[in-house]
This record gives sequence, structure tokens and C-alpha cells, in this order.
Amino acid sequence: MAETIDSTGRGLNLPPLLIVGLGNPGETYRDTRHNVGFMVLDELANRFKAPFREEKRWSGLLAKYDGVHLLKPQTYMNDSGRCVQAVSHFFKAPAARTLVIYDDVDLPLGRLRFRGNGGAAGHNGIRSLICHLGTQDFPRLKVGIAPQDGRPKGERMAGHVLGKFLPDEQSALQSIIQRSADAVLMALQRGLEQAMNVFNQPHPAV
Repeated sequence: MAETIDSTGRGLNLPPLLIVGLGNPGETYRDTRHNVGFMVLDELANRFKAPFREEKRWSGLLAKYDGVHLLKPQTYMNDSGRCVQAVSHFFKAPAARTLVIYDDVDLPLGRLRFRGNGGAAGHNGIRSLICHLGTQDFPRLKVGIAPQDGRPKGERMAGHVLGKFLPDEQSALQSIIQRSADAVLMALQRGLEQAMNVFNQPHPAV
């Protein structure tokens, strides 16, 4: 039987087999807040010295290191689940061992939060994954992108997530990308539960 993650966190001791960073492809979106998942995967690939290769059959960019696959879907955020479903099926990576990294407008810049499962909370990429994987029981690492005054409201939301990081946010951004990569490495080496205990704690943005 495939291992799953339930509300008690069962399955969090298993290291991920597939690590997904969410974002939008193309130069237009390259440095936007919505692409912070891509940024973290780029840092991991750099540390692993594992180059991404285009996989047109899955509409994604894929890298491999020591039996673990890194995936950047190229289907645009709203259809991310289609790519993830195809890759996870091919490599036999169950949802419980698919770690998804993405931006969270409810967390301030400089904060990380691991979750073992959960709903989409308004994130279209996660909504697509839940739809295509048929479950919300997959671990995720949320990377905070909220402005200092909290979650953007109304029409400000799209402008914020699709906007680029400001000059005075660059230091915090680089710090959180490094911490995110450290968090994923701990999840691979010690399991998700240990990484959750360490990196869910408050940490200065810089």
C-alpha cells in the first residue's frame, strides 16, 4: 500500500522522492514573487550540480540527484498539477513523498512553514495539484512573500504575487532561498518531521 500522510503526520519520516517548485515559465515571470518555488529549486540544483533538462513529454524541467528528482512545471501555475501527476506517476513517487515548494501570501517574507497536507488556501498551483493528484495529502514547504502590512486584499493580490521583489527585499529574499534549500536538505537527510520541527520556528528575515 502506498504511504500517505494523514492528520497525525504519518509518513513524515520518509524523505521526498520528488521535489516540485511552483512558478510560471518565461522571462516575464522570472523574478516575480509567485516564482519563489522555482528560485529555491534553482538553488538546490546549483548545490547538487544537477542541471535541469527540458522534458517536453511532461512539459517540465527536470533534474536528478542521488535518486531524487527536482521538477519545475512549465505548464503555468494554474495547470501545474498536470505536469506533476505525469512525472510522479512515471517515477513512482507517491503524493506523500512529493514535496511541493511555493509562495505563501499569509507568511511574511523571511518565514518558512512545512505542512504535511492541507487545502489550497487560494493558491491556484496547489489547487491544480490537489485536482490532478486526487489528494491534498502531500507535504509542502511554504515560503513567505507577504508585505509588511500582511496579506494583500482585493485587486492588490495579483499585482503583489506577480510583481517583482523590491530592492529593499533582496537581502531577505536571498536569505530565505538559502534557508529553504537548507530545509529541503534536512528533509532529505533526516525526514520531513525533523525539518518541520527546526524550520517552522520564527527566524529573522536577514
